[in-house]
Amino acid sequence: MVRDGPDISVIVVNWNRRELLRACLESLARQQDADFEVIVVDNGSDDGSAEMVERDFCRRPDLRVRLIANSVNRGFCAANNQGIAATDAPFIALLNNDAEADPRWLAALRRCFEGRPQVGMAASKILLYEDPRRIDKAGHVIYLDGQNRGRGSGELDRGQYDRLEETLWPDGCAAMYRRAMLEQIGSFDEDFFAYGDDAELGLRARLAGWTCLYTPEAVVWHRRASTLGLTSARRLELIERNRVLLAVKLFPWSLLWLNVPFYAARLVAGAVAAARGRGEIARYPGWRGKLQVASALLRGDLAALRLIPKMLAKRRQLRRIRKLTPRQLRRLLLAQRIPLRVLSEQAP
Repeated sequence: MVRDGPDISVIVVNWNRRELLRACLESLARQQDADFEVIVVDNGSDDGSAEMVERDFCRRPDLRVRLIANSVNRGFCAANNQGIAATDAPFIALLNNDAEADPRWLAALRRCFEGRPQVGMAASKILLYEDPRRIDKAGHVIYLDGQNRGRGSGELDRGQYDRLEETLWPDGCAAMYRRAMLEQIGSFDEDFFAYGDDAELGLRARLAGWTCLYTPEAVVWHRRASTLGLTSARRLELIERNRVLLAVKLFPWSLLWLNVPFYAARLVAGAVAAARGRGEIARYPGWRGKLQVASALLRGDLAALRLIPKMLAKRRQLRRIRKLTPRQLRRLLLAQRIPLRVLSEQAP
C-alpha cells in the first residue's frame, strides 16, 4: 500500500505563547532533508495564537501546516493525542512551542530509526536558549522515587554527550516516536495532564521492549518553563503528583515499596543543597518560599492519592504489552538512575 502523506508529522502544542510559537514554526520552515508536515494544536489561547497560525503559516507554500483549535486548555497530553490521531504518518515528532530547532533536527532524529526496528523513540540534544553553551537535556535519567531529570541538565556542553547512544527516553520538548510503537502501547496518559507525561510514555515503551536512541546531531534550543514559569507552585504540584503516579503505574514492586524512603532522602538532600544556595528549592528564598514548596508538594501528594486506584487498574492492563520482567526493569532503572547528590544540586 502506497501512502500519499508525509513521512513525519511534527506536533506543536500551544497555549498563549503567540510569538514563541511563531519563532518555533519559522525554525521548522528551515528544516532540511525531511518529508514532514506540522500540526499545531492550540489549547484555547486568547492571545491570537490560532489566528496567527491560520493567517501566517497555513497558507505558506514552503511549509505544510494544519491547525487544530481547541476551545479550552485540554493539557499537553490530550493535545498531543489529538495531533497523533489526526495523522497516519509513520513517525511522530514533538516540538515545544518555546523551542527552536536546528535545520538538521528532523533529519537527524529520523536517521535513528533506520535499520533499527527495536528503536521506538529518538532523543534530541536540547540546549538552553538563554545560554546555548549549557545543556538543558540530553535524554533522560531517573531517581528511584519516580522523579525524572534531564541528563546533563545545567552542565556546560563540552562534548560529553556528543555520541549516538541509548538513553532511557526522550524529553517531550523535542522527540520523535515510531507510530508502530504508539499503536502497540498507546499514546500519552491524559490523567497526567502535563509534566512527567513524556516519562510515563517513555518508561511504558521500555517496559514493552522498545528502546530509545539519543543523537547529538538533533539540536534544539529551549526556553525553559515558558508556560507556567520556573517558580510556579502549580508546576511543582504537577511534577510531584505525576512522579507518584509514574511509580505506582510502572515501577516494579521491589522499588515501589521503597518509594517513601527514597522520597524522604531526596527531600533531605534538597534541603541541604538549598541551605548552600543550590538546587531547585533555592529558587524559593526565605521561609515563605519554603512554605510554598511544602504546600505544593503536599497538594501534589494528595492529588496523587486520589488517582492511585486508577493507576493500579492501568498497571494491571499493562500485562498485555509487558516484555521486560520486573527484574529486568529494575536493572534498567538502576543503570539509568541519577545520583542523589547530582539531583539535589541541579536547578532544572
